[in-house]
Amino acid sequence: MFKPKNTSTPEQALMKLKQYCGYQERCHQDVKEKLYSLGLYKPDVEKLISQLIEENYLNEERFARLFAGGHFRQKQWGKQKIVYALRQKKLSEFNIKLGLTEIDPSEYERVAQKLIKTKWGMLKKEQYQNRAAKTTAFMLQRGFEPSLIQSLLAKIRLESL
Repeated sequence: MFKPKNTSTPEQALMKLKQYCGYQERCHQDVKEKLYSLGLYKPDVEKLISQLIEENYLNEERFARLFAGGHFRQKQWGKQKIVYALRQKKLSEFNIKLGLTEIDPSEYERVAQKLIKTKWGMLKKEQYQNRAAKTTAFMLQRGFEPSLIQSLLAKIRLESL
């Protein structure tokens, strides 16, 4: 086996990772990938991750909360899209559920309502069926639940009568 060109000693890697984790909250998976890209092997990777957890540079619960809250507030993602993204980062279901507690239910519905009304308004020239289908597809892509989308569409339909 050969090592990648940019190899680091475990001590050098630890310093780099403290900066990497200090700059922005990271999950274990991101840190593992970074360590492997620095040319380290599994025993060193596991040891360094344990050390980062002990020194509180790595905390998956904190990461999940910040990720879920941030992606909801900044990118206006729905819960389903957030859950999918956190699963891609290999977080536990427990941490994913904790992360979702950062999303206020009333704020969540308010954001969904705003998004759906905006999309609905952009499709004024469309027939009702197309308008509803395109709005639903847009909201599903954003990660909102089908039941929420349908109830909000029903409200819009009642308002337009």
